[in-house]
Amino acid sequence: MAGHSKWSNIKRKKGAADAKRGKIFTRIIKEINVAIKEGGGADPDTNAALRNAIANAKGVNMPKDNIKRAIKKASGADADNYEEVTFEGYGPNGIAFFIECTTDNTNRTVANIRAIFSKANGSLGKNGSLEFLFERKGVFTLEKEMVKMELEELELELIESGLESMESDDEFITIYTEFSDFGLMAQALEDLNIEVKNSTLERIPLNTIELPLEQAKQILDMEEKFEDDDDVQNVFHNMEVTDELIAAME
Repeated sequence: MAGHSKWSNIKRKKGAADAKRGKIFTRIIKEINVAIKEGGGADPDTNAALRNAIANAKGVNMPKDNIKRAIKKASGADADNYEEVTFEGYGPNGIAFFIECTTDNTNRTVANIRAIFSKANGSLGKNGSLEFLFERKGVFTLEKEMVKMELEELELELIESGLESMESDDEFITIYTEFSDFGLMAQALEDLNIEVKNSTLERIPLNTIELPLEQAKQILDMEEKFEDDDDVQNVFHNMEVTDELIAAME
């Protein structure tokens, strides 16, 4: 999963610094909306999903006033009515895609997703047709400089809270848990007073496919087109993200 976490962290840094920042804020606002709608109200002390969404908002440096407005609007009678939908399909060279969306117009979203698949010579599949290729994991990203303990000590502290694996580079520590341990890990990190840069439930491929560089670039280009759509929250695929590919895309 090392390539996966490295590429995710690179995208997160780029997104926080470039023109996509507005799109990231939009996705966080939708996350707040869904958390309030499905998680039981606008109090983060009693709504774990909202607490997680607020932490993610802070992780991308969303201004506090924006967060407050998003919570207020999502709690009111004029709140947007979003629905969570997923799509599965194949891109070029047999690469499987799993796309999570939050939308107020399913017909628009279906049309947009199908068009991206078609233009890339891919195909939109039936829901459930590719889900078996991925497993859901809790993924927590921490800024290394914000963690005031050694990695070995941190690992020992988190084992009983569902730690499955942990990776680190010069800037970030990435923690993986089983899907069912997501809430337990979130609480453990909070109890340790460790600020989480980002936490999410991701679909990690059980097996990956390595492509030649130019073909791999086409897949990342397709990934970017999905992510540019305002209705898309997350994009997952089963292509191996190699160090060579990462170097070529930075």
